[in-house]
Amino acid sequence: MSGFPSPYPMAGLPDRVSVYEVGPRDGLQAESVLVDPATKIEFIRRLAGCGLRTIEATSFVSPKRVPQLADADQVLAALDLAKPGLRYPVLVPNERGLDRALAAGAREVAVFVSATERFAAENLGTTLDGAIELAGPVVRRALADGLGVRGYVSMCFGDPWEGAVEPAAVADVVGRLAELGIQRFSLGDTIGVGTAGQVGAVLAAVDRTGVGRDRIALHFHDTYGQALANVVAGLAEGITEFDASAGGLGGCPFAKSATGNLATEDLVWLLHGLGLDTGVDLPALAAVSRWLGEKMGRAPVSRVVAALTGPGSAPGPGTDSR
Repeated sequence: MSGFPSPYPMAGLPDRVSVYEVGPRDGLQAESVLVDPATKIEFIRRLAGCGLRTIEATSFVSPKRVPQLADADQVLAALDLAKPGLRYPVLVPNERGLDRALAAGAREVAVFVSATERFAAENLGTTLDGAIELAGPVVRRALADGLGVRGYVSMCFGDPWEGAVEPAAVADVVGRLAELGIQRFSLGDTIGVGTAGQVGAVLAAVDRTGVGRDRIALHFHDTYGQALANVVAGLAEGITEFDASAGGLGGCPFAKSATGNLATEDLVWLLHGLGLDTGVDLPALAAVSRWLGEKMGRAPVSRVVAALTGPGSAPGPGTDSR
């Protein structure tokens, strides 16, 4: 597959895009096959070796809620958190989680809330207001300790219980988190129902909070096959950071209609085809996802991984694939 994808830039897009890898945390958290700590650590190291600079390593959530991530302390403590150019943020749901993260050496954390009441109840066992109140002490303490803080907002494009979500509701939550001092935000299409036009509507609503688009990342799921179209819409709106999960790992254990995250390989193929620099070695990344899939006993869902590493791989130049 030498020479593919062929780069054809589109006018008006950013020159460079950051890929925020969430496979070791958001990807694995919903997987039923338990992955041992040594494999997780090796997975993260291999991802870094592919050129990914930001890798969400784990979550300091209750092991009872997410058994897959019960080894968070061990995983984070095994990583070289001081290595220049690499970031290993972790998710923390509350102050107890923050205590554990700090003890393990965390330098960046993320908190998560919802744009809807029902998901706040299902995911955090509280109200939307309660979730923001719960995040407050975590954010203040983290900032006081010099940590970077990211805010995840779930259900920005639709909710499995409440249905459509108004862009103004998303903006309200982003504005309230910004008041806490959060620097960056990831707006999530948690169940993968968003469409390209909706991306612009959500971002326009968030603009009115005063939070610039340089502080916004987008997090898409591919339930209805719209994730890459939504990425293009985000690029056209000036967004330069996108979350993705190696091999398309994961979904959301608290939203049963959510299928896998946007695969990092599929995202990188798109970006490289647009002539955008990511710094990611795509064939090497596909090989890492294939390796992990073999460890887990199943093939990655990423189409690019299948094309680059599957039997016979994809057809090359001049090959009739009919």
